[in-house]
Amino acid sequence: MDRVMAVVVFNRICELGSLSAAARALGISRPMVSRYLDEMEKWAGARLIHRSSRRLTLTPAGENTLQKTRQLAPLFGDIEGQSTRETPSGTLRVACAHFTASHIIGPVLPGFLARYPALRIEVEVGNHPVNLIGERIDLAIRITNNPEAGAIATRLGECRSVLCASSEYLRLHGTPHTAQELEHHNCLHYSGFAGQSWHFTDSEQNPWEVLAHGNLSAGISSVLRDAAIAGCGLALVPEREAQEALSNGQLVRVLPDLEPQQLGIYGLYQSREHQHAALRLFIDALRQQLTRATE
Repeated sequence: MDRVMAVVVFNRICELGSLSAAARALGISRPMVSRYLDEMEKWAGARLIHRSSRRLTLTPAGENTLQKTRQLAPLFGDIEGQSTRETPSGTLRVACAHFTASHIIGPVLPGFLARYPALRIEVEVGNHPVNLIGERIDLAIRITNNPEAGAIATRLGECRSVLCASSEYLRLHGTPHTAQELEHHNCLHYSGFAGQSWHFTDSEQNPWEVLAHGNLSAGISSVLRDAAIAGCGLALVPEREAQEALSNGQLVRVLPDLEPQQLGIYGLYQSREHQHAALRLFIDALRQQLTRATE
């Protein structure tokens, strides 16, 4: 049996997550896909995919094999010809958090998909770190100053935050005028930050750290924003998340002379040489969108 075709089939199974989907994409029968997968497992000398009625998952041997078979993708791309490379197709899988999906990726998708109609994008939304190979993720977007180890990280832009509260909350509880006074307020904080500390820099570039105490934490910044609008406390959220509420008066800035710590927006991927044809194009589109948003 053709091992080159077995590699193509194996990669497509991993990309699409099912044997039936791979069969439809490749225009061959479902039994033939199974035969090619069997050939790959005989070649590797190990089971590569756990099969169940609900989903397929890669074994450790499957993850190692996928790393190697993905290295053949550029060779196939060279054979396909220039027109194919200029018009990326297939499925690009992107992982990100809720805020990123709504405010960073969402605005890019309509124009990008219109420009590349043969491409399909799957956006996996969640706050947990991802296994790029095991979960078949081509690109993970993370807002952090410490990108996860084990992947290549390219900086796409910056995420500015704002400390805010509703006028009603400030009327009832007072407006803090120093960073130290935040310790006496109900601070609504993001559950992903270890220690729940807020970091600021004053006009003289002196750092300030405040331990945020409060009765609400959430992994989704829009939940914190909405709670702040409802008068539950002070929230430190991305500026893009709070912009509309700040503009219409639902929220007001607190301690405007203190600059909240900026976080980097990073794109994480597995390899510079062996990657989806659309990956670099999508990264460039995200970077351009973030640059326009700050102008």
